[in-house]
Amino acid sequence: MTNVLDAASLITLDEVLLTVERRRDEFSAQKSVPTDVIEAFKKAGVYRAATPRRFGGDALPPSDFLRIVERISQVDASAGWVASFGSAVYLAALPLETQADLYSGGPDVVFAGGLFPVQKAERVDGGWKVSGEWKFSSGCRGADIIGVGLAGGEGTQGKPLTALLRPEQVEIVENWDVVGLQGTGSNDLRVHGQFVPDEWTFVRGGEPTVDEPLYRYPAIAYAAQVLAAVNLGTGRAALDYAIRAGSGRTGITGAPKLADRAYYRIDIAKAEAALLSARAFFYEISDEVYATVEAGDSPTDKQKALLRLASTHVAKVGAAAVQAAYTLSGTAAIYDANPMQRYLRDASVVTQHAFLGDGIYDGAGAVLMDIPPAIPAFI
Repeated sequence: MTNVLDAASLITLDEVLLTVERRRDEFSAQKSVPTDVIEAFKKAGVYRAATPRRFGGDALPPSDFLRIVERISQVDASAGWVASFGSAVYLAALPLETQADLYSGGPDVVFAGGLFPVQKAERVDGGWKVSGEWKFSSGCRGADIIGVGLAGGEGTQGKPLTALLRPEQVEIVENWDVVGLQGTGSNDLRVHGQFVPDEWTFVRGGEPTVDEPLYRYPAIAYAAQVLAAVNLGTGRAALDYAIRAGSGRTGITGAPKLADRAYYRIDIAKAEAALLSARAFFYEISDEVYATVEAGDSPTDKQKALLRLASTHVAKVGAAAVQAAYTLSGTAAIYDANPMQRYLRDASVVTQHAFLGDGIYDGAGAVLMDIPPAIPAFI
């Protein structure tokens, strides 16, 4: 488990970002964010963002943490994706005694989960005997605790359980061979007959045992938001690069520099307006819902649907901003060393996540029209 950090050991997010910028090619090459960088994230407070205050954490308002993910992703999307799991508010559904144990070494605990496909587990005295294989466990190499998805029973009203295991109980299957978000290390997990006590399981999105405002915020919607924020940062980085590149050179044929061409200025402005508009919606609904829970009220179904809608929308608009910047950049962008290649690959992967697919538009539209959404557990 983690160690308590004294004040002298803390570092700023700006310091971490300099490290990320310097080493991001290394992340892609080794297909994970190295553990020493994960430790730097801890020292910057990234992994205590969703830890309850009663256990020494910061329990940040969601929009504060989303801005952290956005900033990291502007430097490197894989690092932002791995940092985003500092948002693990659903751990607050664990029994309080278990949380006290989990955070006994300090609040900076790194959670990674391979939750799907949900596997059946053998019910035994006091817990579960867990075996199976799970996919897409982002950041699992640097995790302090790893969750896997189990089929629930009568006590969970059919909802799946998450069982928590120590890293040494889990085999990481090194099969993350992809073109984008290469540094996330989203490998498969394999477990062979490990015992997990009941008190180390919880219903993901279940009732929290901690009475603090953050844990009344919709957990599944928040899990989608932190992933979507990666494309806010990636879209921002791509547009900033296109603006710098357009202002700084003539074309290879000797034609006027890009910034002197009307089509370039027009399309950059359109992409900028779209990204900033989606970003405003994204943070506005987050702040609105958090104000609701801070006041002691429950979010409405419409508010929860708008959180999901804003996440999918911002992920897709961020990817569109990258595509626009790439297209405008011309021949120079086809070279692997050009930053546009990284932005294009990473942004495309973000939009493929199940939480951010086109079906979310359907679910949100259904709620707005007061009919049941087809997506299970959408709100």
